[in-house]
Amino acid sequence: MKKILILFTIISFGLSAQQKYDIAAFVWPSYHVDDRAKIFWPEGMGEWQTVISNKAKFQGHTQPRYPLWGYVNEADPYVMEMQINAALRHGINVFIYDWYWYDGMPFLESCLNDGFLGAANNKDMKFYVMWANHNVNMTWDKRLSGTKNNALIWKGGVSRQDFETLCKRVIEKYFSHPNYYTVDGKPSFMIYEIQTFIDGIGGIEAAKDALKWFRAEVKKAGYKGLDLQLTLRANMQHNMTGIAGDNIGTQKEVIKDMGFDGATHYQYAHFVNIDRDYLEIQEDVLKTWSELDTDLNIPYYPHISVGWDNNPRFQNFVGGVVKNNTPENFEKALRDAKAYADAHPKQVPLITINSWNEWTETSYLQPCTMFGYGYLEAVKRVFKDK
Repeated sequence: MKKILILFTIISFGLSAQQKYDIAAFVWPSYHVDDRAKIFWPEGMGEWQTVISNKAKFQGHTQPRYPLWGYVNEADPYVMEMQINAALRHGINVFIYDWYWYDGMPFLESCLNDGFLGAANNKDMKFYVMWANHNVNMTWDKRLSGTKNNALIWKGGVSRQDFETLCKRVIEKYFSHPNYYTVDGKPSFMIYEIQTFIDGIGGIEAAKDALKWFRAEVKKAGYKGLDLQLTLRANMQHNMTGIAGDNIGTQKEVIKDMGFDGATHYQYAHFVNIDRDYLEIQEDVLKTWSELDTDLNIPYYPHISVGWDNNPRFQNFVGGVVKNNTPENFEKALRDAKAYADAHPKQVPLITINSWNEWTETSYLQPCTMFGYGYLEAVKRVFKDK
């Protein structure tokens, strides 16, 4: 009888130790050497060049903030081994990598390919990719004078041929990893800008056909199917346009028509007014979630942003700052996300966070000189501590 009780205790402990929620942090993979990135950060250390020179822009501005881990090379597998351990210890068990494709080739891949996938403990952490298919202008280049520079460098839209090339790369290079994130056994792939995708590929029908091909290609590679996700923008009832400027339906209708399987947000700045107090912002976030329960015909995975202040990227103040995004207030928002996941038991308990390391948008989980490990400890209290 004693042996049975001991065995039962061990089994019960093992089950209770498993994490119930998938807490996924977006990763901005810019903190390493990349030759193509030197047009923005010529010193060869990625956007750390901007972080190092960050200064407050006005009286009371909660800047600068610097990383307690230093200006590390995130393409170094030993660095990423440390970061994976820190993430897992605090309850983050999925990384969603911003993944780029410009001019027929990938951009900023080394953080994922060399750093994360080279880390000895990478299999302890799930990951998947979000195709960050936005246009690129000179915003990343802080050497330019004070205001935003909209000079176009790379287009985010791609042709059908380019789309097939990048999809094959993702299937072959990433889906095959045992720790690649799946929903119902299907590898997940997220698209950042649905409108840019439609415009680049040649219209709504061409976009639908391309996604149909992608799904078939995933199955041909031996997988159960594709879990296709997207990041939402502000208004589900907003009318989207086709390549000739024709109305192709509301965002809600287009999402249904194109057959997406799930959705989240990437950042609060994409759907609510962020230039105010964090808890006030969170009230509107909850309203948006409630509306999505009605408007969205696919699972919505609740999103929490740590904050927003992209003024480190500019010489002069350009506005738009989240106030009072303390670890304590962030923790309250995380509890909202947990409650939402608990209220939707039929979908996977996936919660997304912006972000692991968006230092120049002031929305990061990594420890800093202002709050220490506060943001990470907030995640741990909500999702890992008993």
